[in-house]
Amino acid sequence: MDPFSAEGELVNIHSAFHQGQFSKVLSDYSPATFSTPDQLPARVLQLRARLALGEYDGVISEVKGDSTPDLEAIKVLAEFLKDPENGVSAAQAGEQLAEKAGDNLTVQICCSTVFAAQENYEQALALLAKHQGTLDAVALIVQIHLLQNRTDLAVKEARNARNFAQDSLLVNLAESWVGMREGGERYQQAFYVFEELAQAPATTSTRSLVGQITAEIHLGRLPEAEAALQQALENIAANEADSKRGAEDAEVLANAVVLNTILGKSKEAQDSREKLEKLNAEHVLLKELNGKREAFEAARAKYAPQFEP
Repeated sequence: MDPFSAEGELVNIHSAFHQGQFSKVLSDYSPATFSTPDQLPARVLQLRARLALGEYDGVISEVKGDSTPDLEAIKVLAEFLKDPENGVSAAQAGEQLAEKAGDNLTVQICCSTVFAAQENYEQALALLAKHQGTLDAVALIVQIHLLQNRTDLAVKEARNARNFAQDSLLVNLAESWVGMREGGERYQQAFYVFEELAQAPATTSTRSLVGQITAEIHLGRLPEAEAALQQALENIAANEADSKRGAEDAEVLANAVVLNTILGKSKEAQDSREKLEKLNAEHVLLKELNGKREAFEAARAKYAPQFEP
């Protein structure tokens, strides 16, 4: 049974979380206002929202010493996100937790996220296979299949979810992620989903703007992508004022590097790259750029003039 189904009282806070409206999740809802069975899931969503905003230490401090499986799982994820380069201990704690509470949804989501981040995809999928019709697990399975470059499996998972969830936000998002990988006319379909979320006042967020920007770039609509990017950069400025820096900020800057490079705006691209390095030096875009630079230098060295002394 999915605790976040459309029939339940958690549907609004759950939707706000997956729309990337993390500040709204924290300010507009209180776990105490929900029925007793739903208070813990609501608190979990708020803790995950805080992690998305980078509040790792605060979350760890709050859940430390609590033996509730859900909160133990949050602690595992928080410790990993705080220091992903040294995430072995967090992964080991996740393995132990999965062994004793693998049927718990929060354990499935948080621990599988850690496993997937360390490229232990099969371990993550094995844990998620225990879910019982929960779209959060389905969405994460789709993401993992895309990380594996198994678009065929991602398509199958999203299609199966559509059969029982119909117009669910998470199904729409999952299909959009898949569409961005498939390309062609699927770019346009994905754009419609992201643009509707990004431009509606009730659902707009930095996360949905990033989706719109990426789709616009793939569709070759660069002026439109630039306009959406400006919106996202304004959101970053607001976040800086609130001292909250989420992972979405890094994605905005990464898209700024790509878009400005395409537009030939080298200074703006470099400025965005420097900001990204300060915010997240381990971002995948930076790693790939550095890897390509090293490969180019290695190839160039093979053809460098050799002079005998």
